[in-house]
Amino acid sequence: MQHSGYQEELKRSLTLGDLLIYGVIFMVPIAPFGIFGYVASSSKGLVPLVYLIGMTGMLFTALSYARLAEVFPVAGSVYSYAQRGINEHIGFFAGWLILLDYILIPPLLYLVSATALHTMLPIIPKVAWLIVFVLINTVINILGIEITAKTNKVIVAVEISVLLIFLLVGFTAVNVHINGAHFSLMPFIAKEEFDLSLLMNAASIAVLSFLGFDSISTLTEEVKGERTAAGKIVGKAIILTIPIIGSLFILQTWVASLIVPDYTSFQDLSGAFYEIAQIAGGNWLRGLCSVATALAWGIANALVAQAAISRILFSMARDRKLPAILALIHPKYKTPYVSTLLVAFITLVIMMAGIRIDDLASLINFGALSAFLILHVTVINHFIIRKKSRNYFNHLFLPIVGLLIIGYVWMSLGFLARELGFVWISIGLFYMIIMKLLGKKGFKSEDY
Repeated sequence: MQHSGYQEELKRSLTLGDLLIYGVIFMVPIAPFGIFGYVASSSKGLVPLVYLIGMTGMLFTALSYARLAEVFPVAGSVYSYAQRGINEHIGFFAGWLILLDYILIPPLLYLVSATALHTMLPIIPKVAWLIVFVLINTVINILGIEITAKTNKVIVAVEISVLLIFLLVGFTAVNVHINGAHFSLMPFIAKEEFDLSLLMNAASIAVLSFLGFDSISTLTEEVKGERTAAGKIVGKAIILTIPIIGSLFILQTWVASLIVPDYTSFQDLSGAFYEIAQIAGGNWLRGLCSVATALAWGIANALVAQAAISRILFSMARDRKLPAILALIHPKYKTPYVSTLLVAFITLVIMMAGIRIDDLASLINFGALSAFLILHVTVINHFIIRKKSRNYFNHLFLPIVGLLIIGYVWMSLGFLARELGFVWISIGLFYMIIMKLLGKKGFKSEDY
């Protein structure tokens, strides 16, 4: 780490397998359970096709992440990459945008999970579930990334088990023609329903399921081995995670679409998938899928989200872009505990403020997609312009394709998301100006 200008502070204990599990669980193998109805309504029933489009777009972005992780093997994700690949000002805004993504993800996950559990057990107040989720995840994250990794392995096993049960029951239901179901590729190729603009609008919703593969890059300084090897392992994990999770998304939404092909028949879009589970297997399957979704989002996904954002705060504070206290490392557990506690506090404030779930989701997508646009530009700037690379396929063609796909999805975001997103950018600009006026000097890309 000395070549990067940093001391070795975080504990290196993670393997490729740990990173894959971390990325997969961040994206939640059963993520479509919670938003299936919204995607179906927006795409006129072509849900698996939407997820195929989403997987393709995210794969190009994953390739750009991998390229940069290999040359900049430090924590901080797109913040660190843009900072070193372009300049410190663009890096700050990339970090500021990804902060919007990661800071809002835990509150969104907790709200969805608490709402689901409160519906099943109304005797327990929703706020009680929220507090329990925050406390559990904060303690686990402070105790160390090894504890987080071990917890992830247990939870991902439970999620995969529930998914396999649904698929088994679902395939059986289709095979015996429950609800008139039969095997077909119509959810992919229904020409009369095909509308690119509608599909991209639906993709702007479905992309929420894919957010999280980039969080793997925040753990670079905690991967076993020397820094260059760690960067390559991170890049490999990022690339592998997308097709793994994307295939699971496509398979489960295909089966669900076969069981209930009429997307207009759902009584409640937020519970559409659970209606399908009930048709396929009965109340027990509906209950199992509901509880699994609540626990997966409220514990598993939020756990890794909190770990990721705390490392981005740590990285930005270490570069003097945020208050230095956020860069403090716990002397025993070697984790950024102050940043972790701050994330927990902000999460509680946002949840208590009563912000709507759909508004949170829109802002999350604005932050992530905007940061991804900067990421692709960073690859082109660093390799083609700065390093004069002649590997035009990997360093120019692929990033441009990724830029176009992400840009198209970004344009499909709602007006409110973009309006509030630009407010966030304005706040970041004001903060950066204040930092300059105060004479705060941070990391320079030339230092790397």
